[in-house]
Amino acid sequence: MISKSTIEKVFDIARVEEVIGDFVQLKKSGSNFKGLSPFTEERTPSFMVSPVKQIWKDFSSGKGGNAVSFIMEHEHFSYPEAIKYLAKRYGIEIEETEQTDEEKQKASEKESQFLVSEFAKTFFEDQLFNTTEGKQIGLSYFKERGFTTETIKDFSLGYSPDQWHAFTDEALKKGYQLNYLEKTGLSIVKGDKKFDRFKGRVIFPIFSMSGRVLGFGGRILKNDPKAAKYLNSPESEIYHKSKVLYGLYQAKKYIAKEDNCYLVEGYTDVIQFFQTGVKNVVASSGTALTPDQIRLINRLTPNITVLFDGDAAGIRASLRGIDLILEQGMNVKVCTFPAGEDPDSFAKNNNEVELKAYLNDNATDFIQFKASLLAESAINDPIRKAEVTREIVNSISLIPNEIQQEIYIKECARIMNVSEEVLFSSLAQILAKKQRDESKKKYAPEKPMALVKPEENQVKAEAVDPKYILERKIISLLLKHGHERNVFNDVVIDIDENEEIIYKNLEVECSVYDKIYKDLQDDETEFSNPIFSELHKKIEVELASKGKIEVNAFLQSLSQDEATEVTHILMEDEKEKLHRWQDANIFVTDKSILDPKEVVQTILSMRRLLIKEKVNQFGEKIKTNPNEDVFQILTEIKDYKQLEVIISKRLDRVL
Repeated sequence: MISKSTIEKVFDIARVEEVIGDFVQLKKSGSNFKGLSPFTEERTPSFMVSPVKQIWKDFSSGKGGNAVSFIMEHEHFSYPEAIKYLAKRYGIEIEETEQTDEEKQKASEKESQFLVSEFAKTFFEDQLFNTTEGKQIGLSYFKERGFTTETIKDFSLGYSPDQWHAFTDEALKKGYQLNYLEKTGLSIVKGDKKFDRFKGRVIFPIFSMSGRVLGFGGRILKNDPKAAKYLNSPESEIYHKSKVLYGLYQAKKYIAKEDNCYLVEGYTDVIQFFQTGVKNVVASSGTALTPDQIRLINRLTPNITVLFDGDAAGIRASLRGIDLILEQGMNVKVCTFPAGEDPDSFAKNNNEVELKAYLNDNATDFIQFKASLLAESAINDPIRKAEVTREIVNSISLIPNEIQQEIYIKECARIMNVSEEVLFSSLAQILAKKQRDESKKKYAPEKPMALVKPEENQVKAEAVDPKYILERKIISLLLKHGHERNVFNDVVIDIDENEEIIYKNLEVECSVYDKIYKDLQDDETEFSNPIFSELHKKIEVELASKGKIEVNAFLQSLSQDEATEVTHILMEDEKEKLHRWQDANIFVTDKSILDPKEVVQTILSMRRLLIKEKVNQFGEKIKTNPNEDVFQILTEIKDYKQLEVIISKRLDRVL
């Protein structure tokens, strides 16, 4: 268990905009920040972060919360794991009691795999630095590559002994289950026999964006024609190679800072660049680039520079992957190295200044690069030239921005010596075909249409619950304005000397909290929604004791469901700011300013609803109890209906 004082320190020190900024590129938007959702595939920002309230809201997925809940959602951490992660990030010492064996056994399947992977990383590091074999073979190899001890430790590089089951035996001895060693691919199990997957290899741990060990890459050092040079962890519950980029954990803050990401192919390319001083670099680890990997980068920057060695055949094979980047609306540049050089060797043979100068001078816009590259292969061949031109226009058609499309068409026309009109016509044909295909896909029935009887398979739309809406509105008013004072126009019902009902207008100056509390007490109103009921009680205590709600501290006192609801309520007004209505001269009412009329109308609407419920109850009473005094009941119904008429008039509603 983590001590309460540690949790309080984490909440006090952790800044939600800093925590989320490690995973999402945030841009200032008024007093808030906005960015692309890390939970959905989107191109228009719908993710909002409020530094003032210390909360976030993702309008595309509906998720929201504070710094801790973001880490829980994004990294699939438990609450204690999220607290530990933030404590480590902010250098807070964690006070906790040791886990019992029973608590360890209760760890989830996924968490058990993470624990095994973390142990493996530590084991491999220890073998590299503290054993004779590790030093002579593994450490010597890394030193020959030019890696310093600091760099080796930055990337947690390691060594797996050249023995059949040295790692497996040590893991079992430490109490880790063979089941999880096999599921993570660290151990291979065949009947009664157990083998280490990475036997005799130097190890490259692969981290998540938050620094958790997902898997490993291993390079063999001896000549063995039967063994693969590089070996990766197999797919598992925690490791999906198509969704991971090597080096992203180390590079993420530099990518956001430089607003650019260099994309290379291998582990050593990343490490050598990082050591030389270019730290905004990641690798696809030998796999073809995937949309998931591209989205990881897009959350940090819209700019990618793809680095190739001088192998022309390899470059052409990679062009399709770059089309995926264009499709995401990102800006792509390409940089090639001199013949015989690759990113690893070039970074090793040049210092930081020379490397950065080369990258700046030789990075070319991708469309220009592709056009120039393909044009060379079509010299004096009209048919090939037509094919190449069509291929380049296809790439341009993937770009969502029409202005960029036009600029690239003109540049392509210049390079290929083809008229702009022909290229624009070709682009229009490609785009029209795409639109037709999408329409067919959208409207084509998945199965043959069948007649359905009216009474069967009818899905009824959920009825709107007016009480839920009003209760939520009351909670919203208390959260946002509970402490604010204002003048409220009210009506007092009285009896004159002729025993006629009269209504007197009355101005009351008080806080929103006092106004709502008094009126709900007068009406003996109870919340029907359990979450709102609990929130109402807790808000009352907070306002009565402190006079104001401190959002960050208040969220700590709530259950997960309550905290989620509070976050949704506090951030719902921010949604309008995402649309930039003011740019179109459409001005949205500022809902952060208290409107006393809104408070009164909410309470009146609640009263009107309660009256309707009361009248319905009387009606049921007459039906079920015919012996009751019907005249008296009808008189009460009449009085309630008169009151409903008065409230409806005040609400400008017609009965």
